[in-house]
Amino acid sequence: MRKPTVLALVIGIVAAVAAVGIMPRAPRLAGQSTGDTALAADVRAAVPDAAGHRGLAVAVLENGLVRTAGLGDRDPAGRPVEPGTRFEIGSITKVMTGMLLARQATTGAVRPDEPVGTLLPALTGPAREVTLAELASHRSGLPRLAVDSPGDVVGTWWANVTGGNPYAGQDARWLVDAVGGERPGDGRGQVHYSNLGVALLGQALATRAGTSYPELLDRELLRPLGMTATVVATDADALPPARAEGTTAGGRPVEAWVGGGWAPAGVGPWSTAEDLARLLGATLAGTAPGADAATPRFTEDDRNRIGYGWFTTRYGDSEIVWHNGGTGGFRTYLGFERATGRGVVVLGNTDQGVEPIGLRLLGVPVQDADGDGPPLPVWITAGLAVVFTFLGGLSLLGATRRAPDRLTLATAVAWAVLYLGLGHRLGNWSVVPGWLWSIGAGLSATGIVLAAYRWRGLPPLAGAPPWRRLTSVAFSALLAILAVVIITRL
Repeated sequence: MRKPTVLALVIGIVAAVAAVGIMPRAPRLAGQSTGDTALAADVRAAVPDAAGHRGLAVAVLENGLVRTAGLGDRDPAGRPVEPGTRFEIGSITKVMTGMLLARQATTGAVRPDEPVGTLLPALTGPAREVTLAELASHRSGLPRLAVDSPGDVVGTWWANVTGGNPYAGQDARWLVDAVGGERPGDGRGQVHYSNLGVALLGQALATRAGTSYPELLDRELLRPLGMTATVVATDADALPPARAEGTTAGGRPVEAWVGGGWAPAGVGPWSTAEDLARLLGATLAGTAPGADAATPRFTEDDRNRIGYGWFTTRYGDSEIVWHNGGTGGFRTYLGFERATGRGVVVLGNTDQGVEPIGLRLLGVPVQDADGDGPPLPVWITAGLAVVFTFLGGLSLLGATRRAPDRLTLATAVAWAVLYLGLGHRLGNWSVVPGWLWSIGAGLSATGIVLAAYRWRGLPPLAGAPPWRRLTSVAFSALLAILAVVIITRL
């Protein structure tokens, strides 16, 4: 073995060992707990894997009594989660919007079969004919989200890549205008989940009531139930203090989601395990405003039915009424079983799913609670971790043997470093072991040493016409700049 190769291997090994200090580390549910210690122990036993979770707030309702506990950290600084810590609740808000419909239908303010256009005169287009009940039960035929322009597509993609807020600036007027360009599809009358439909429903109910959605929710549901800790943030300045901080399961921080138009579907609301337990208990007892929204009215398939916002799913002999929620850095679950009178609230401050925890606490058998395994996006981000970690180093090693000039070699070195950064930031390191990244760092370091050795014997530019080579490098540089921006924004 030649001396440069031996030296490169030694440096690569040293670099891999040194990289252990900065390798990506997924959050892991810490040992600290607050509130009911017995419940905290039950929750830990119900967590399939502590990796990917940072903190949890849980409430269990049984025999008319509520127990609450906080587990782990509410933020990277290690401050503990408490039962009263506010979490971003996401689509759990949809059940509240459904309850507002049931409440207003009871008072005669609206009719469930009423076209949404009669409540929203500003709404144009075919969507005007969709009924309130169809919107509340995801049977409107409207798409999951609205795309008002190509810029919206790019903006949403960029927010997802950088952990930003994809709903920034999308207020109620924006939403109504966007729906005006949508046409209910062939699936109208069938259950197809639509954030857009529920957001439109909430804005329509608020317009009929002559107020905003946050004010309507507070007046009709939150205040009557004593849910004083639940708030709807329509802009970043309104985010609650001492809140949990959200991250991905790989540990990447993300922005809170705010966008007033989407508030009825779950963008902007924050709540606590204690407050949501009040909602759960009153719904079970039938005393909550609009509690009838939880009654299943429409069939999705042989296991699932839906009411106004609330889903009802059969697990063996158990029938669970529920809804979950997910934002950029939070996952939530709310569910109860009428037959036993038992209910649970589970709030988590990463994007690691908490549904298995809630179902286990409800007594659903493990094989049913855990489902069929992690969803596809988990494996996509896990794949990105592996691909980006090793792609740059392997490509660089190939370039050290085949590069015709220094320009090619320099480009390969730059991409080896950038790919490592992308893998560190974009990969799901709750699924892939973080030490793999250290091996990738060692591989890239080996390639860099070999590239430095070969550098002296190469011409600055060779091969294809210079203009073609320089154009290729310029395009590669633009992609590299984009990669740097992504890394620095994460």
